[in-house]
Formats: sequence, C-alpha cells, structure tokens
Amino acid sequence: MLRVHFTPQDLARVRMASAPDPLWEITCSLHRLQTSRGRWAFAEWYRETRAVLTGTPLGEAVRRLLVPVLPRAPYLPDFLTPPEAADGLDAGFTAIVDTPPDRVAQEIRMLDECSGAPAWAARLVERGAREELVKLLRAYHGAVIAPHHDRVRASIEGERTLCARETLDTGIDGLLGGLSPTIRWHAPVLEVDYVVDRDLYLNGRGLRLVPSYFCWHAPISLADDTLQPVLIYPVHGTRYPGSDRPTERSLAALLGRTRAAALRSLVLGATTSELARTLGVSPATATHHTTVLRDAGLIISNRRHNTVLHTLTPLGAAMLRRTPAGPGRPMATVDF
Repeated sequence: MLRVHFTPQDLARVRMASAPDPLWEITCSLHRLQTSRGRWAFAEWYRETRAVLTGTPLGEAVRRLLVPVLPRAPYLPDFLTPPEAADGLDAGFTAIVDTPPDRVAQEIRMLDECSGAPAWAARLVERGAREELVKLLRAYHGAVIAPHHDRVRASIEGERTLCARETLDTGIDGLLGGLSPTIRWHAPVLEVDYVVDRDLYLNGRGLRLVPSYFCWHAPISLADDTLQPVLIYPVHGTRYPGSDRPTERSLAALLGRTRAAALRSLVLGATTSELARTLGVSPATATHHTTVLRDAGLIISNRRHNTVLHTLTPLGAAMLRRTPAGPGRPMATVDF
C-alpha cells in the first residue's frame, strides 16, 4: 500500500492534469501489452496495436527496447516520465534527453536491482543513446497512441469535469475519496492500493493528479520521493462509443429538435436528471437520448456512485461548431 501524507498546505495544492500526459500514456499502454489483465477494457485498441506492430521493425524494437526499460514491475525509471510532458510530447522528450547522466545511471541501477535491466540500458547515460530512445518512443506514440488521441482526450476531459463537480459539491474530501475504488481517503492520509508498501510525505509540495486512459486498476507514483509528487490513476466508470466514427444509422437517429437540444445542453456536462429537467422530459427519455448520442460517438458517460455525468467528445463539440446553436443557446503480454 502507498500512504500519501497530507498537511493542510498540501490540501490547498492538489491539482489535476489539464490534458493527457503523453509519456504516462505511453508507459501505461506498454503495460497493457505485457499482461492480459484488463485487456477486455482495451480490446479494440489491443487488436489494432497488434496489427500495427506484429512482424514489423517497430514491433521488434518495442519488444526488445521499450518493454525492458518500462516493464510492468514495481519500479520504473522516473526520468522516462518527466513532469515537462504536461506541456506536450516534445517538451517531455527534451526533458528525457537533458536528464543528467548521473541520475540516469542511478535509476538504471535501481531498475536492474528490481527487475533486471538489459545490458544495453547502461548506454543511456550517453546523450546520443537517449536521443535514439526518444526517437523510438515518438515512433511508438505515433503508431499506436496518436490514432486514438480524440478518445483519450475525451476520457480525460470527462474525468476533469466529473472531478470538478465532485469538488464543488463535496469539497476536497469528496474529490480524494472518489478518485478510484483502489484509492481511499482517511484524512490526512490517502491510501492507495500499490505494488509495494511505502509512505510518501508531501510536506507542503501538494499533489498532482494525472488521470490516465491506459492505466488499469493500480495507480502509479514516482519512485523518488524528492521529485514533485504525482499520482497516476485510472479513469474509471466511463462508457466509450464502440467506434470513433459514428455510423450513418446513428447520425440519422441523432437528427431531431429534442436530441439536438440535448447535445447543446451537454456543452458544460450534465447528469441524466439535469438533462431531463432542461429538456422537460422524463429521466427515461433523457437516458434514451444520451444512449443514442453516446452510440454515435458524440458524448461519453461517466458513472460516479449513483450519478451519471455526460460530456461531449471532440466529435460532439465539432458537431456543435458546425451547427447554429439557436437563440439563447451556448456554443460549445507482448506477443507481436
């Protein structure tokens, strides 16, 4: 178990990532390839990824080079997931390349002690070797993460909306207590189901929460307690459309005054009961409309306790940008 110890100052410094962290998504997606656990939740992505990587030079490089340094194991080198990635993939890659060699050497030694590092990993103290690793990480991201960017982004945006409402309704206690079934808040300690037993004392530094699309079940934190504290946790309770592209039948079902009004009403997110009140319909009718919108790939639905919050996907937002809102309406295991 990981026990995160808060001070009153830390509670005022809890913040959440504003967008998917590309390096954490790379790391967690590699973990999805290394185990069958939870694969059902990523079945479509896994099938597509296998098709892209199987029998290719990229697939061989991922298996031989990336998986050994980012294993699904109790320890991961922290320098491969720098906080600069919050500003985008290029910023994260620059931070990896610029990591001091002494730190790289220390973290590779720790990886070797924990799960065994490949012999070639010692070369990562050389800037040129880190540049080559970054090229491979970029190729992997472009091949298997970038094609799913809209779905990943919609997932994170939906989580942020849900957490914002949770904080407004129940305060920071409600936020910390509702992040995940594997996370429990017993003030002033956040207890996290974890691969090792450890304590993390924030000491006024605050905590950055990073919801992740590809993280499954078990949250992740940095191994080095001297670094800025971060907790990566899985986005949960989200129902995704079966495809990123709506079918003609789904779009035909979407047409209609009430359903269009429903879509516009979800610009800032709304629960089923809130949507029903806005539209002047029963909750059952509102549920029918949200089901059609979700099947068309225009919204996602996040369940938290007994409440379902509906938010727009990038495609749903794009639909509204193309359509007048009307008077008074807001616009809005590795085996390849």
